[in-house]
Amino acid sequence: MKTAIVHDWIPVIGGAEKVLEEIHRAFPGDIFTLMRNEEAVAGTYLDGCRIETSFIQKLPFAKSKYRSYLPLFPLAVEQFDLTPYDLIISSSYAVAKGALTTSNQLHICYCHSPVRYAWDLYHQYLTEANLNKGFKGFIAKMVLHYIRIWDASTVNRVDHFIANSAYIAKRIKKVYNREATVIYPPVDVDSFQCQVVKEDYYLTASRMVPYKRIDLIVETFSQMPEKRLVVIGEGPDFKKIKAKAGKNVELLGYQSFEVLKDHMQRAKAFVFAAEEDFGITPVEAQACGTPVIAYGKGGSLETVTPETGIFFRSQTCESLQQAVQDFEASIHTFDSSAIRANAERFSKQNFLHNMKTFVENKYNEFLQQQ
Repeated sequence: MKTAIVHDWIPVIGGAEKVLEEIHRAFPGDIFTLMRNEEAVAGTYLDGCRIETSFIQKLPFAKSKYRSYLPLFPLAVEQFDLTPYDLIISSSYAVAKGALTTSNQLHICYCHSPVRYAWDLYHQYLTEANLNKGFKGFIAKMVLHYIRIWDASTVNRVDHFIANSAYIAKRIKKVYNREATVIYPPVDVDSFQCQVVKEDYYLTASRMVPYKRIDLIVETFSQMPEKRLVVIGEGPDFKKIKAKAGKNVELLGYQSFEVLKDHMQRAKAFVFAAEEDFGITPVEAQACGTPVIAYGKGGSLETVTPETGIFFRSQTCESLQQAVQDFEASIHTFDSSAIRANAERFSKQNFLHNMKTFVENKYNEFLQQQ
């Protein structure tokens, strides 16, 4: 199989790019993406791959302001000439799934999510960007309307969908009316070691942006001065969150992986308040044998079990406080080895095996139909 992998864009090496790396390991081939940041890619696995970019790469400020070119994304992804390839795998949370293919090619889409800001987060996006009113708001709504029409029109360019969670598979069914097979993304659980002895503090770690709800966690623990909270991460909301922090809350800002891992291994529990499509950090915490207190919606419902953590049902201080109390009342029931074993379900090895099995089976079926 001569393989092409189409990925939306590579401004940083984030969660989606880690999935891209593992897909490429399973099916080495040429990578096509709208733009890439050479500084971010330098020294990483992707640095050694053949990557072709679109005309977006050459536009002014593309590396930092690439989202400003959203109206051009559909055109850009359709310019990739994929005709020499037998197998197309798109890694898509925006437009990659819309790449043009022929009836002689098999196109499998690993869908991180349908375009969030055009579909289920449309109104939230407009509100947070202050685009509900005025001329700029009118233009934004027109562009997103066009993106929705184009996105829906490209669904049949995909032969098979893979979702990164059952939560996203449900969203794919709702938006695209297509079934999706769930293959969980790869988590580098081997880089974390299980630690049985825990210390008397809670941990949360994330980029500080609104939907991560670090503000909720900090505010809640500030109302429980007898409990210590350590916060790792930085972002646009850092100052606002720091202003809410009581004396029992320690904000460490950005820290290296080694520092993060050390805190994860020693923490009494990891606190996670976001509604994520999957959510890697709760799995990493479990790989350390650390139980999780998580918001009971989204991907957390698939990665955290009653044996590995506790859920709170609403994003309120009262609900989170109750979950912390319930956790402390049942802390003796959590077994670090069992928590670690749950995390291993999401290993890189399992991802590679599941991807290879799925893609090869679908490709063999495809060949039989030719």
